[in-house]
Amino acid sequence: MTGPRHAHTPSQTETSPQNPDLLEVAPGRMRETVEGWIPTLATEEELREALEKAFDYRGDITLTTKDGKKIEGYIFDRVSGPSLVTSFVRVLPRDSNQRQKIAYADIAALAFSGRDPAAGKSWEAWVRKYWEKKASGEAGLSLEPESLE
Repeated sequence: MTGPRHAHTPSQTETSPQNPDLLEVAPGRMRETVEGWIPTLATEEELREALEKAFDYRGDITLTTKDGKKIEGYIFDRVSGPSLVTSFVRVLPRDSNQRQKIAYADIAALAFSGRDPAAGKSWEAWVRKYWEKKASGEAGLSLEPESLE
C-alpha cells in the first residue's frame, strides 16, 4: 500500500504573473553581413561553409563553375551529401526562370554579389520606426508591413 495522496498546492511563484523580462531568453543567431564577400574556397570545409551561408543569404550570389560559366541568382535549395559530387545547390538565375542544379564539385568560386533585400528589416527595427513615427504625430500610420522593394 502506498502513502496518502496529497493535493498539489500551487506555490506563490506558480500563481503570480511572471515578469517576461526575468524569464530565460535563448540567444538569437547573429546574422553575418556577407554582402560583397568573396569567400576563399580552398578546402572542402570552406566550400561547404560558404554555400551554407549563401543558402541563408536573402540576396543574389554569383557562382563560377570550373568550366568558367558564371551564374548570378538566388540559391533556394541545397543538399549536403557525403561528397562534393553528391552535394548540390539549386539556383534560380536572375535572367531566367529555368532552375539550375549545380554540384558542389563543379563550383570554382562564389561571390555574394547582390544586395540583401531584407537587411535592416527586422521586426525590432520595424516596431522602433513605427513608434518613432507615432510619437512624432505622423498621420496615416498603418500596421501593414513595408514593401521589401
